[in-house]
Amino acid sequence: MLEVITAAVFIIIGYLVGSIPSGFLVARLYGVDIQKTGSGNIGATNVLRSVGVFPAVVVALLDPLKGYLATLFPVLLGADHWVVALTALATVLGNNFNVFLKLRGGKGVATSLGAFLAVDPLVTVLAMAVGLVTIVLGRFVSLGSLVGMASAPLFVLASGSYPVSELLLAVALMLLAYYRHWTNIQRLARGNERRLGEKEPRA
Repeated sequence: MLEVITAAVFIIIGYLVGSIPSGFLVARLYGVDIQKTGSGNIGATNVLRSVGVFPAVVVALLDPLKGYLATLFPVLLGADHWVVALTALATVLGNNFNVFLKLRGGKGVATSLGAFLAVDPLVTVLAMAVGLVTIVLGRFVSLGSLVGMASAPLFVLASGSYPVSELLLAVALMLLAYYRHWTNIQRLARGNERRLGEKEPRA
């Protein structure tokens, strides 16, 4: 019974930490309601386009940090692999479906990477590298995010030795990222997704 209560506490804390709306708060400091500007997303990309470079960098650091710290907490306390995985997932769900923002939020890639960093640092670094290279080559943040997230389960499988919970977490985070990026996927398919640095949608 105590183990169940402890696991529930980790998961709830993870969700609440994930619900800290970094982009919303940073944009507010600049007098911008990020949910009413640009895409309405509270992530770093919309902050970059709507507020500026420095605020976006701050958000890009805070979002993965909250994912990392929330997931690291049960790791350091020796929690079961499944509890760690569920805490990581809850943290990303808190970011994406924010209880403080009427269940609106970000797309969860940065928070996912931060959470997974506490689970498997090597896989996370490799997935980030794949995503960044994709962004540099194509200048599509959405595509880079999706490719990076899709590579994570493959890197877990390639490692040859992993808890099942880690693989399922990587798959769950990938599917969640694809769900949250559905409109981006549609725009990529149509050829009118904005590239990094573009101010207006392309014809």
